[in-house]
Amino acid sequence: MRYAYAITGALLLGGTAIAVTTSSNVGAQVAQNEGLTAAAPAGAPASLADMVEKLQPAVVNISTKQRVKVQNPFAGTPFGDLFGQGQGGQPQTRQAQSLGSGFIISADGYIVTNNHVVSAGAEGASVDSITVTLTDKQEFPAKLIGRDPATDLAVLKIESPKPLPFVKFGDSTKARVGDWVVAIGNPFALSGTVTAGIISALHRNTGGTSGYDKFIQTDASINQGNSGGPMFDMRGNVIGINSQILSPSGGNVGIGFAIPSEQAAPIVETLRKGQTIKRGYLGVQISPLGEDLADSLGLAKNRGEFVQGVEPGKGAEKAGIKAGDVIVSVAGQEVTADQNLSSIVANQAIGAKVPIVLIRNGQRQTVTAIVGERPSEDELNNFAQPQGDEDFSQQDSNPGQATQQALGISAIPLTPGIIRQLGVAADTKGVVITAVDGSTDAGAKGLRRGDVIISANNQPVATQAQLDAQAKAVAAQGRNAILLQVLRRGQPAIFLPVRLRDK
Repeated sequence: MRYAYAITGALLLGGTAIAVTTSSNVGAQVAQNEGLTAAAPAGAPASLADMVEKLQPAVVNISTKQRVKVQNPFAGTPFGDLFGQGQGGQPQTRQAQSLGSGFIISADGYIVTNNHVVSAGAEGASVDSITVTLTDKQEFPAKLIGRDPATDLAVLKIESPKPLPFVKFGDSTKARVGDWVVAIGNPFALSGTVTAGIISALHRNTGGTSGYDKFIQTDASINQGNSGGPMFDMRGNVIGINSQILSPSGGNVGIGFAIPSEQAAPIVETLRKGQTIKRGYLGVQISPLGEDLADSLGLAKNRGEFVQGVEPGKGAEKAGIKAGDVIVSVAGQEVTADQNLSSIVANQAIGAKVPIVLIRNGQRQTVTAIVGERPSEDELNNFAQPQGDEDFSQQDSNPGQATQQALGISAIPLTPGIIRQLGVAADTKGVVITAVDGSTDAGAKGLRRGDVIISANNQPVATQAQLDAQAKAVAAQGRNAILLQVLRRGQPAIFLPVRLRDK
């Protein structure tokens, strides 16, 4: 490649000589890019070089060494020992590495990164060591000070004989869509990589169930290894922590997500002090008030959240909140798509009494709840019970009959024998689905044979005729969806909006 460049250079020089000797014949010639300076966009510098030069030393590379247990696919066969599986077929332990980014937030060596950068990458794996590498290639062993899986944040500490360069958090609440941003990190282990772009969206939900799933979206290139690195505004302040990418191919497609500093800064400060993160909790299972659910209730969409279930003994139940309620505000803060219920409650003081405005059967009312402490993720998973298998085999399915019904659902009344077969509570009232027309919204929403419909349009149903009557009543009110309360074996009952079939 050096030789090819040398030939090119010689050709260019030769061309210049010819141009000079013939200039008297063709007139003065000027290169198209002679003296050209690009105009900087409003609010952006002509070059990012000066800013990057100051910021780059505070951005670090983070690597971990992990031990991972792997199972030999030849275990239990004559080839087991041949391929390294000894000791009675026990899994082997092998080493693995991970790479990510981070940034120093104090001269004494506190570092912020993503929790997933310093966590074991697989079940059965453990992290043996964490190493931080500065831009000048100095390496330091790092100690994990604290982590918060809910927000994917972690704080590390390194010991240096001299003060370290650091950066500070900015105010992401002042960020606007279209603002210029700069990301610095270590994508694919290419340390000190700088990319720039704009803020594409704010408060972006990426589909997670956490109340903290609210990101800054950017088109600045972010790839594997950028995780944990800073997103800077044009003043050099950290307004985001690069965390995720949306990528069908595994590489950058111009959609990256950063945890906003307004969310990260107080959590980082708590972790830095060695304290655990405590969050407010009401004890409700909720669903966004999307178009179908809002239509089934006759309410505006994305204004409030729907209560699917209430945990016994927690603040919501004690306040009188029930499944089927729509919570529209907490402590004077409106519940919207950008400011969801979980994030509002999580930021309330534990033990605080907060007013909650809800809608029940079309009527607004206010209750007062005492905020509890959010349980661990394991405890929360126990509240959201796993799906059970269908156990409804003795009744004949009739898809043809389902196509003739108002919702594309064929159902029969519950009997003691069917209740025993389904494995639901003996006092369950409702109708059990025998067939679903797969071309309807009921089929698309996952309703299936063996599901029990307890109520429709907030009215109890015990026969197919009552189910169809409620569907007709909803249609007569000009609504295109009906709210069903559905029970499936091994799960709590949930509310599900189902669109009426086209006539």
